[in-house]
Amino acid sequence: MNYIPFAFPGLPGVGCAFGHGPDTAAFTGAADPAAVIATRRGLKEELDFSIWHSLKQVHGVHMIMEPEFDTLERPSIEAGDGMAESRPGRALAIKTADCQPVLLAHESGKFIAALHVGWRGNVADFCGRGVRSFCVRYGLDPRELLAVRGPSLGPGESEFTAFESEFGEAFRPYYDHRSRKVDLWRLTRDQLVAVGLDRDRIFSLDLCTKSLPAFFSYRRDKTAGRQASLIWIKEG
Repeated sequence: MNYIPFAFPGLPGVGCAFGHGPDTAAFTGAADPAAVIATRRGLKEELDFSIWHSLKQVHGVHMIMEPEFDTLERPSIEAGDGMAESRPGRALAIKTADCQPVLLAHESGKFIAALHVGWRGNVADFCGRGVRSFCVRYGLDPRELLAVRGPSLGPGESEFTAFESEFGEAFRPYYDHRSRKVDLWRLTRDQLVAVGLDRDRIFSLDLCTKSLPAFFSYRRDKTAGRQASLIWIKEG
């Protein structure tokens, strides 16, 4: 399977992986269900987790706490754009083709969360809302969290021709009027800092999905599969 492993410093009990093409990890469009299942099974075998949790992502701000359904071999059932988990062996999977996957872990290694942050999620401050929901659910302090943002649409390719109507004046500092591009990477980092995370505990894989053909990109191809970004608490 094609994936990039990531390890939070000092948290050997938390696994992270950022998948990429050529095999889609989502039941989207004309995707062959058997091929999607094979991709997911391969990730499960190589990364050694027990259950796959994914959502019907809707570009909203809803969090699912301790998701119920194993969706390894079927389309997602619950709608939402974030998940949180405390049980070992259960991988939280975020599906993207330009949006930002943001994975979170508590410094104890006992609590994890995963967010799907598209530009609409940035506008709605899903980074802040998701972190607050995660912390309230488990009684955590944002300063105790670590975060990593995975491959996504980079600042050199993130053109928005309707910035005024889609973003608005509050996001002007992230907008270059000459190129009409929005630095979503910097925006996400600032939103995580604003909700209380330590800037030094925010990591990133600065790989642009549109620029790099190894990744699925809706912006580049108009129709595309999805890569999965996963976080799980290791068993044993």
